[in-house]
Amino acid sequence: MHMPLALVRQLTEEQIAFVKRSGLKAEVLEIGHVRLLMPIADNQNHIGSMYAGALFTLAEIPGGALFLTSFDAQRFYPIIKEMNLRFRRPATGDIRVEARLGAEQIQRLQKQATEEGKAEYVLELQLTDDSGEVVVESRGLYQLRAR
Repeated sequence: MHMPLALVRQLTEEQIAFVKRSGLKAEVLEIGHVRLLMPIADNQNHIGSMYAGALFTLAEIPGGALFLTSFDAQRFYPIIKEMNLRFRRPATGDIRVEARLGAEQIQRLQKQATEEGKAEYVLELQLTDDSGEVVVESRGLYQLRAR
C-alpha cells in the first residue's frame, strides 16, 4: 500500500525539523524515482558555497523518499547504515539529486525483508548544479527492515 503523494511530500520536506529549515524540496516523487533540490539560499558556508551539512542532507534524504514512494510503510521501515561523500567542486547554486530503484529491485528487497527481516541496498548518487556539473558523489548503504 503506497502513501498519498501529498503525504509523501510532507514527510520528505517537513517531518525532520533540520530538513524543513534547509528548504529542501521534492521535485519528483514517483514509485522508484525521486528528484530533490537543496536551495543555496540560507545554506551557505563561510566562503559562500553550500554548507557540507546541507549537501550531506541532500545525499541522505533520497533513501527515505524512495522508501516512502516505493515500499509499504505499514510493513517496512528504512535505516541508513553508512554514508560516504566525495566533494568534487564547490556548490555555488541550487543543487539537485535523483535516485532510482527499479521495479525488480523493489520486489526483491521486499521479498528478502519479509523472509529474512531485513534487506540491504546501496544508492550511489550524484549531486549536480544547474549546469549538470557533479559537485558531490555519494554512496549510501541502506537497510529495509520488516516491522
